[in-house]
Amino acid sequence: MKQRCAVIGAGWAGCAAAMELARAGHAVTVYEAARTLGGRARRVDREGSVLDNGQHILLGAYTETLRLIKLAGQDPAELILSLPLQMRYPAGSNGMDFIAPRLPAPLHLAWALLRAQGLQGADKLSLMRFSTAMRWMGWQLYHDCTVSELLQRFDQTETLNRLMWHPLCLAALNTPPARASARVFINVLRDSLGASRRRASDMLIPKTDLSALLPEAAARYVEQHGGAVRTGAKIGAVHALPDGRWRLDDGDGFDAVIVATSSVQAAALLQGVRDSRLDDAITRMQAFTPEAISTCYLQYDASVRLDLPFYALVDAPQHQHWGQFVFDRGQLDAHQAGLLAVVISASGPAAEQGHGPLAQAIAAQLAQVLRRPKLARPAWTQLITEKRATFACTPDLLRPGNASGMPGLLLAGDYTANDDRTQDYPATIEAAVRSGVAAARAVTKGKAAKQT
Repeated sequence: MKQRCAVIGAGWAGCAAAMELARAGHAVTVYEAARTLGGRARRVDREGSVLDNGQHILLGAYTETLRLIKLAGQDPAELILSLPLQMRYPAGSNGMDFIAPRLPAPLHLAWALLRAQGLQGADKLSLMRFSTAMRWMGWQLYHDCTVSELLQRFDQTETLNRLMWHPLCLAALNTPPARASARVFINVLRDSLGASRRRASDMLIPKTDLSALLPEAAARYVEQHGGAVRTGAKIGAVHALPDGRWRLDDGDGFDAVIVATSSVQAAALLQGVRDSRLDDAITRMQAFTPEAISTCYLQYDASVRLDLPFYALVDAPQHQHWGQFVFDRGQLDAHQAGLLAVVISASGPAAEQGHGPLAQAIAAQLAQVLRRPKLARPAWTQLITEKRATFACTPDLLRPGNASGMPGLLLAGDYTANDDRTQDYPATIEAAVRSGVAAARAVTKGKAAKQT
């Protein structure tokens, strides 16, 4: 039952697929066009510092990601800072202070809501009604709508929308609430806020760079199991062979190929096959609208340290306040003391400001809301914008599954859909990992069916 398999792309989906194939005993070769593993969640070198192409935060509900990190020989406790669920704004910034204690679920949320500051009684009652209604509905929404429509339907207050729901929607779906899918948003809430395990709602912040967290360890795992990982190896074409196998460019044949690139690159590869069975998957991928994410790094004196590892920020573009979250990288890695990372999700309008003006505006925002005038003058700044970081996660979006339409050719990526749409995730690391695992298991299952 051993197969010769190729994985195109060494982002998180490709790495997950390669590990799962190797674990099942298949011969795996991974092809990655870049020199650094990780795709859209990878390490970059800037200004003599090791940064990431975007500041990420994971959830305790990311069970497949955590499983593979352990399978690759990594210790999540050493590489990830685990914090209880929280939404905490700097004091005096017209925000809120919401933090869940380490109590059994759902008591941790009830206690956090009772003690939350910055919320009035009406806000707390509104949040309680929403949570109760979602539990009664089984955290499922069969008729999709926008997140804004969902919040309006359940009479969520303006304060809750501004300080909790809108920031969470942007962070999770990278799509503004007025355009974001309520069904997918609820899926994320179900697996975190609504989970029976309190740890599922924990917020996990990598203390190492993203490439080291899993992709590089995944490559070692594949190689230790007899596979190969080739960087700087761009695949330009996929060819179907008469015997049912597949060939990449002018190379040897493979029993199965998993395309784990971005949806744009995957669509181009599938178009080159010129088979009508791929038309549906191609059409769905071409219909995606990209959304950007920007991360602005600001380096200060090593003595600069925030009171918390991260804060939520009230974004107000009309006042040139673009930042939505700020992270103290020095509390994650002692070698990055004084380095702050500010995240802007759905950052198209912000990125249009240009690097210099946007970085200056963010520095001014930090100085004002944190009440530290010196933060207005960083030693250097670095703005990293992933223009195609995710797809716009809109209601009833038709996403392709792992099956491409042709045997032996599968898709893996954060853009794919689960067979059960009530399980769909937005374009997150966990969605990519789940997709890669599902594609690899489909390869093994398909081979078993042939043998039977």
